[in-house]
Amino acid sequence: MTADERKRLMALACQVRMGVIEGTHAAKAGHPGGSLSAADLFAYLYFKEMNIDPEDSQWADRDRFVLSKGHTAPGLYAALALRGFFPWEELKTLRQMDSRLQGHPNMNETPGVDMSTGSLGQGISAAAGMALAAKHMGKSCRVYTLLGDGEIQEGEVWEAMMFAHHYKLDNLCVVIDNNGLQIDGSIADVMSPYPIPEKLRAFGFAVAEIDGHDFDAMEAAFTLARETKGVPFAIVMKTTKGKDVSYMENQAGWHGKAPNDEEYEQAMTELKARLAEVEAM
Repeated sequence: MTADERKRLMALACQVRMGVIEGTHAAKAGHPGGSLSAADLFAYLYFKEMNIDPEDSQWADRDRFVLSKGHTAPGLYAALALRGFFPWEELKTLRQMDSRLQGHPNMNETPGVDMSTGSLGQGISAAAGMALAAKHMGKSCRVYTLLGDGEIQEGEVWEAMMFAHHYKLDNLCVVIDNNGLQIDGSIADVMSPYPIPEKLRAFGFAVAEIDGHDFDAMEAAFTLARETKGVPFAIVMKTTKGKDVSYMENQAGWHGKAPNDEEYEQAMTELKARLAEVEAM
């Protein structure tokens, strides 16, 4: 990855984070913590990795993305808006009754959303089904899905993992956002899913472990995923919940709480400073 490309992705991730704050503040509700931890991934997927067309969101041969941890829709919406699927100003309508941007993604209303999600554990099953369908239809498109590390406490997730391995879904890439926190606290205390990579390998996945805020590591992992044949691929990315907003970082309380006016101003000041820092590189 070139320095210019890395800089561009860093700036885009910062803008995704700003969109998360805009949306959740306007809604006075939502899930900023896990949206911020996954912002770098959203930027990478929508601006480098996936073969998509904002002018034709229903393009039959597009790559698909399923946000299995559907509550982090604010991050997905910010990436979609930046990519041109709908206007940026629409982020401020998050969760309003007449908005296309509800608290969880709705494939019937929101351009760029490939699957309605929200019930934890179900998104990966849908993604695995999409990947199998693509194989049956002889399509070269790939399917990506993002899960939370608390979400993988759900049994259905592991049924889908078995399914993906059994059907040799090497066009499926599963990403796990390992920020270590869920709504009730530490995932290790609530119901530990550790060791995550070893479990994935036991279920027949090829696995990469990366820093989820490092774009070079991300590029290497997604390149390996595309090159891996015969088995599904999983990326376990270690991240910081609430990344780049100082008072939200590593705080489980910000899993599902919106910033008030004062907190909004502080978050946007910090993110604008971070964006200026990136642009000055």
